[in-house]
Amino acid sequence: MMLSDGILGPARTKPSGFLPRQRFRTRPVSNHKPLLLSALTLLIAVLSGGCSQRPGQPAAGDSAASTVADTSLPSADELRDRIDRAVNFGRANRHLDGDTNAAWQVVHGLLAFGKDFEIYHGGKLVPALDYLLSGGELNGWKLRKADHGVQSILEAGSKTGMGHPDQWLGYLSQSGLKLDTPLVVAGETYHVSDLLEQSEWDIYPGMEATWTLMAYSTYLPFDAEWTARDGSQWTIERIVNMEADQDVDGSPCGGTHRLYGLALALNRHLAEGGQTIGVWKKADAKIQSAIAKAKANQQPDGSFSSQFFLRPAHSDDIDKRLGASGHTFEFLALALNNQQFLEPWYTRSLVAILDMLERTEDVELECGGLYHAMHGLELYRLRRFGPPDAPPAESTPATAAATPGAGGNVASDSAASEKTSAAK
Repeated sequence: MMLSDGILGPARTKPSGFLPRQRFRTRPVSNHKPLLLSALTLLIAVLSGGCSQRPGQPAAGDSAASTVADTSLPSADELRDRIDRAVNFGRANRHLDGDTNAAWQVVHGLLAFGKDFEIYHGGKLVPALDYLLSGGELNGWKLRKADHGVQSILEAGSKTGMGHPDQWLGYLSQSGLKLDTPLVVAGETYHVSDLLEQSEWDIYPGMEATWTLMAYSTYLPFDAEWTARDGSQWTIERIVNMEADQDVDGSPCGGTHRLYGLALALNRHLAEGGQTIGVWKKADAKIQSAIAKAKANQQPDGSFSSQFFLRPAHSDDIDKRLGASGHTFEFLALALNNQQFLEPWYTRSLVAILDMLERTEDVELECGGLYHAMHGLELYRLRRFGPPDAPPAESTPATAAATPGAGGNVASDSAASEKTSAAK
């Protein structure tokens, strides 16, 4: 899933490896349309103060907020409104086409928008999640009945199908999908839990378990223990240890996905009364090192390094710049403690992403970077301001579980233009 030159947007000459063109249609968007945050109910429950929040550690408050104001950054209200508009625009105006686009791209859209993500199928907009779960066909969406449930077929390195172990399950877990949700495979009805049970059976030492950890940290009891196919015994803590031992810089997308999984697991561990000792201390050290590098490598315009945590770097390619900033911002939305979350450097990165999105509303954008940026914005919005339909509140990170926002979709399409899309 390393960055390349895949895009989502208007027609251009199609280099080798690009997916077929899609119809990419535009809708009018109201600046006041509420976000639909169905993906984040469970996620915000384990955020609390972020990975490094400890008893007695300063929480975000007037000091951090005033520092942001002193640097002439936008007000909290302006940031909230800009986030809402950017996410509304992306959801209502950038649509994939199930006849030409692949599962890799669509599942990334589900990560960003959950059940509210729509794609074109047969010339009409349909809810992408409902379409796939009801047995809809899509290039790269390959599931089969297996010995302990339902198995997603791995196509290592694929940018159409599932390129990493449990990638579908990991992203579906972050979209708010419940385990008892029906799942149709080859005409038979199963449930999302069947994907999870098969994954538990198939896990093995040394595997890439980044998306596995996302799913298990969301779905399993945290004290769960189970036996895999090879007879090995597993716990979430063992997976955390395995992932924390991996090299960040050599991991997909600069290591941001691996760090996201570790942050998600550590947040839940802390939320359930755990301490940062042993394996969890190692995971926290990995996360804190990445936070420090992200800040040190940040560019003067507020964007994050196009070389992620490796070194400072700037790219003139908007896809690479948005992809690196969006992935890094998404991870940090989980990993920062309350004080770090409101520090000016992180707010500047938010402004940089919003600037990029606002300047490219009529420009083609690569799917992966776009949808990870959108998901990061939703995490930030919910953590700092709460769900869009909540009463106005003080600008502090949310610490309680939140219910999904309410609202409808934007009205029917008013224009259409040729777009090209490919995956990274």
